[in-house]
Amino acid sequence: MPERKLVGLVWLTCLVVTTLGAQSDVDWWENAALYQIYPRSFQDSNGDGIGDLKGITTRLTYLKEIGITATWLSPIFTSPMSDFGYDISNFYDIDPIFGTLADFDDLIAKAKELKLKIILDFVPNHSSDECEWFDKSVNRLEGYDDFYVWDDGKVNAETGEREPPSNWISVFGGPQWTWHETRQQYFLHQFQVKQPDLNFSNPMVKEHMLDVLKFWLDRGVDGFRIDAVPHIYEYRYANGSYPDEPVSGWSSDPGAYEYHDHIYTKDQPATVELMYEWHEFLEQYQAENGGDTRVLLAEAYSSVETLSAYYGNGTRFGTQLPMNFQLMYLSGYSTAKDVVGSIDYWMDTMWTTHQTANWVVGNHDTQRVADRMGAHKVDLLNVIVSALPGASVTYYGEEIGMSNVDIECTGDSCEDRDGERTPMQWSPGVNAEFSTGESTWLPVNPDYERINVQTERGVARSSLQIFKGMQKLKSSSAFLSFKKAGGFSYEAVNEQVLQIIRTNKINEEYRILINMGNNMEVLEGLSDKTYEYILTTAYSTHYPGQTVDLGERIVLMPFEAIVLRWLA
Repeated sequence: MPERKLVGLVWLTCLVVTTLGAQSDVDWWENAALYQIYPRSFQDSNGDGIGDLKGITTRLTYLKEIGITATWLSPIFTSPMSDFGYDISNFYDIDPIFGTLADFDDLIAKAKELKLKIILDFVPNHSSDECEWFDKSVNRLEGYDDFYVWDDGKVNAETGEREPPSNWISVFGGPQWTWHETRQQYFLHQFQVKQPDLNFSNPMVKEHMLDVLKFWLDRGVDGFRIDAVPHIYEYRYANGSYPDEPVSGWSSDPGAYEYHDHIYTKDQPATVELMYEWHEFLEQYQAENGGDTRVLLAEAYSSVETLSAYYGNGTRFGTQLPMNFQLMYLSGYSTAKDVVGSIDYWMDTMWTTHQTANWVVGNHDTQRVADRMGAHKVDLLNVIVSALPGASVTYYGEEIGMSNVDIECTGDSCEDRDGERTPMQWSPGVNAEFSTGESTWLPVNPDYERINVQTERGVARSSLQIFKGMQKLKSSSAFLSFKKAGGFSYEAVNEQVLQIIRTNKINEEYRILINMGNNMEVLEGLSDKTYEYILTTAYSTHYPGQTVDLGERIVLMPFEAIVLRWLA
């Protein structure tokens, strides 16, 4: 790719600036600061060591403080917790671990008071096997007979024994098909055996899911993050049988998910159509009930080309934010040119076609940035995702530089992903002020006395202060001028230094420089204007208020990020 150049950067003599014009064609979600809360780990209100809704409600003012637009909550619905809430037994109620529907209503009321938006995790692909719907389907009750994906299987011509309908492998390993003695058929589960797949080829299933969406919309939510989108539909032949998937060559273990190329169990055309239908449902709801746009976020570990289809085709629209995980694949060795490559993959398809972008820092299934890239690069990534156009998505604790905890995994309920799900670190107090209980469901990171919200509030260039400073910039005229006419550029000015420019193309410009490397970098001739430092990270030798002539040279220390502002 050629270097990104500012297009039509013409400075007018009239220096009157207003953010109104820049905001007029930007919907709230397009430039939002989104924040994921893992409810078990955010704030415990009753001392049982597990986070809950009342606890989240007490911390909403913190989200407002750090500039968050909307927060999405990992599942809070009734569940046996085989997969920590992603196995839902009742889609219409709150699990007692987290509280009650009344607690949820209080959370919504407080969020609206603070002008924060609440997005719920929506898990449509499957339910728990303890869901009433599954019990009805097992017993073939009228209307529920094919509510899930059932099949007789095949009879082996040589042995005469019954076998699964296809060779499909679960995401968690092992067969996707499990025999049910009561029903005398196999049922499909793309994930755990306790998470049977719903059959979206059945119109009744789709109606039930629309009813679930409406139930929570009526309670005041602002949108949904759709879990495991690519897996909602599977391909079957016209005669009802299921084809085997080909070997991928990525694994030598026949029981591993990577062993096959999932051409029949992921990203089917019907899934794209379903996204359009849900978008239309939310639009209709807004038309009838008023208020701001209700959004759909899609969790899909798919190609950007596929995500483009989930967004829309020019005449119909699906998920406003097909979540962009490209920056999560960066490592501690990634250079500025690597970062540009990750940005390009999204921008060359999604931005060119749809002018939409979002950037995910982390989530509950991925090691924290401090572990993936190193603690010295946490601020760099937070600056990058906030400086780029579009929505930023931050996993709780990344704004203060939390790291994984090494947790020994034993027992049926243990998760090898527990290390990134430990309690939020609020203060140097007992249990990091997450809980007043004697213990917490996962151990608090031992570094909590140093890395916590309270301490970082008092440090000028802490990770928290850098994060807050970047969020404030997102409401500036320059950061809102990114649609149609441009207003931004990015490039690797050398192997290790990334430059992002944001401008209203009238009288305001920001240059963000990030040194991804461990050497001092000297840059010359970046611009013919003088700039003011307005934000500098901990590794910087400069401070806000100082100025620099970019026609001359500028020096960046290793792992330093700075934000410079030029005002006409």
